Amino acid sequence: MTKSFNLAASLAVAVSLAGLAGPAAATDFTSRSGGASQTEMLARSNPSPADGLAFVRPVLTGVMYRSGFKGGDKSRTGLSTAQRGQLCEAGFSGAFYADFGKNTDYGQTSCGSGAFSYESARSSRPAAVMKAVHDKITSNGGPLLVHCMWGVHASGALSAMALVQFCDWSEARAKTYWDEARNGAPCSGGCNAWIDAKFDKFKADPKLKISADQQAAICPK
Repeated sequence: MTKSFNLAASLAVAVSLAGLAGPAAATDFTSRSGGASQTEMLARSNPSPADGLAFVRPVLTGVMYRSGFKGGDKSRTGLSTAQRGQLCEAGFSGAFYADFGKNTDYGQTSCGSGAFSYESARSSRPAAVMKAVHDKITSNGGPLLVHCMWGVHASGALSAMALVQFCDWSEARAKTYWDEARNGAPCSGGCNAWIDAKFDKFKADPKLKISADQQAAICPK
């Protein structure tokens, strides 16, 4: 039995046990009324803005959320047309697929509430995601969803980096958050080595610093 099979099997079990709710149209994902609690950031069953998503969690309230797919995105096709439409209607302005979307059609989606942009991302090249998040913070634009196949590794790494960049978290604190949010999922080569390698490619950009008032509105409690 290969390591990759063990990883997929472990994650599939974790997702199946999560009992995540479907879309929550009444939930305001755009509100910047104070940061999320640790419980919300680690919960397995937060409200979801679209069907079929797993481990939807706030990172920067009203600005950045993270997730994966129920059962994983084994075909690597990413968000469906329907999911993109649901995200758009929920107020999201865009999403990034971290590391796995090799068979994904990216682009623009329009809805009655506005427009939604879908792009690829790399957890080892976080600069583009950090710039996009900063643009949303400073423009009061709709939130972004950063997702990966399962919602525990790559999306978590980019989320941890965002907390360092925008909320002045230490690297150690951000790595602890990443570790706690991975739901015990294994990492090829060991989890400490995995996240260390990602952070080796990241450095907070002073040009993307935000104000204390902006931090108070979106950063975790």
